[in-house]
Amino acid sequence: MQANFLTTFVLPTALGIIMLGMGLSLELKDFKRVTEFPKSIAVGLFSQLFILPIIGFLIAKTIPMQPEIALGLVIVAICPGGPSSNLITFLAKGDVALSVTLTAFSSIITVVTIPLLGNLAYEHFIGETAQIALPIGKTILQIFLMTLLPISVGMSIKQMFPQVANSLEKTTNIFAALFLAIIIILLVIREWNRLPEFIFQAGLGVIMLNTISMLAAFNISKLFNLNLHQKICIAIEVGIQNGTLAIAITAGLLNNQNMAIPAALYSLFMNITGFIAIIYGRNLTAINEV
Repeated sequence: MQANFLTTFVLPTALGIIMLGMGLSLELKDFKRVTEFPKSIAVGLFSQLFILPIIGFLIAKTIPMQPEIALGLVIVAICPGGPSSNLITFLAKGDVALSVTLTAFSSIITVVTIPLLGNLAYEHFIGETAQIALPIGKTILQIFLMTLLPISVGMSIKQMFPQVANSLEKTTNIFAALFLAIIIILLVIREWNRLPEFIFQAGLGVIMLNTISMLAAFNISKLFNLNLHQKICIAIEVGIQNGTLAIAITAGLLNNQNMAIPAALYSLFMNITGFIAIIYGRNLTAINEV
């Protein structure tokens, strides 16, 4: 299960365009507001970088699966949040500024934590040592080009041409929802022949990792009395992982197709729960606004 044209070009390019539209709805005060509430960032990073890997490891140890599949599941859990988490947070009425901040921070921090935790997991499940290393410069550049740069451009347009930004924002809202549906359809079509194999080998583990981690993140946020938009954001940020990166590590760096199965299946399933999160978040927000 290797990344192809869809995941290496189409998805990043389209996400970059959508990030531009998202930037049209943001202002500097949105990010200043985040710095005024550092607790939300701390809770989000704690859930993403500490709670999620623990959940992934416990599931991999509890659910019967091949060692390679178990390792692949842990690799998914130690990856940062995916860029599409920002889009889903946006559509779910979550805190977008917090989402962008958490994606950026977790992506940079995991450049260090992935080699450390990945090597420990490899030795535990496979019984051998391995060297997992990410190209730091390339990883950070990819994050910047897909998320931070287009958002910055959108924010600049918002500041200089507010009327144009408001007009474009309405269009991108519609495009964002359609694009998310197209992603799911294309991924299902692409992996249709191998879906039964994926589900049989890693389905239960993937479903448990995604749902338990999102529920845990939401409740941890609730425990720390974060507001509704922050709780929605953190739950989504923890549940929407960078599946492309997980595939690149397992199928690319480790050159093992079986290890990539959890990442491939997770990339499909997380979009389904993402849609559910959008519906739930919008309904919850509407109820609280009444």
